[in-house]
Amino acid sequence: MLDKQAHSDAFFARSANKLDFGSWGEKEKVALSCRILASEGHSETLAGQITVRNADGTFLTTPMAHAFDEIAPGSVIRINEDMEVLEGPGTPNPAVRFHFWVYRHRPDVQCIIHTHPPYVSTLSMTGKPLVVAHMDATPFHNDCAHLKEWPGLPIADQEGEIISGALGDKRCILLANHGFLAAGASVEEALYLSVLMERAARNQLLAAAAYGEVTPVDNELAAESHDFLLKPSIVRASFAMFARRVERQMAAG
Repeated sequence: MLDKQAHSDAFFARSANKLDFGSWGEKEKVALSCRILASEGHSETLAGQITVRNADGTFLTTPMAHAFDEIAPGSVIRINEDMEVLEGPGTPNPAVRFHFWVYRHRPDVQCIIHTHPPYVSTLSMTGKPLVVAHMDATPFHNDCAHLKEWPGLPIADQEGEIISGALGDKRCILLANHGFLAAGASVEEALYLSVLMERAARNQLLAAAAYGEVTPVDNELAAESHDFLLKPSIVRASFAMFARRVERQMAAG
């Protein structure tokens, strides 16, 4: 009888060339991420940003005063660390500045998503961290930091230093009285984590309301699930699924 790892290895060996990952460019993936996040309730106000690090040290981002559900590839702008627009219309959100602190400390990070979705925002007001109490939350096992005090509006260097320091080497962080940040190795990973983060916060709040304190799942099993659900092929296939769904919604009008 094969163990879990052997079954996992066999599955990925069989499916390596059969999963549909899509064929979008970086600006298209940014625009699709915005539309996906909007459909998931992440775009209630102007708060929230996406940035992508380019190989030349510049960054892709979305313009200020544009809702996520109106972003198209042509809306995406290219900026430098001085917040100067090098390509595209509009001006960047000033809060993008705190993203740069994360990029400086984390060469592995290629995309950052920060939003204030309703359930994450509610959890951020309780003083409690995200609890990995369900299989779908295991991508955050030992991979979601918690900033316990709000440092203020994140438009200056001090807030960036605090947030990047609290994030450390983790992929995500719950920001007290604020929202969350996902720091991914790709646009696909940051988006995938962002969708899962809001759902994990929702489930935690609902479970706590129904039964009180929620109990984390087994540590060893959570670690195993974390590693499986964050395999690049799972991440990319999940992004493609979300993207196809939102493309259908856009086509339907």
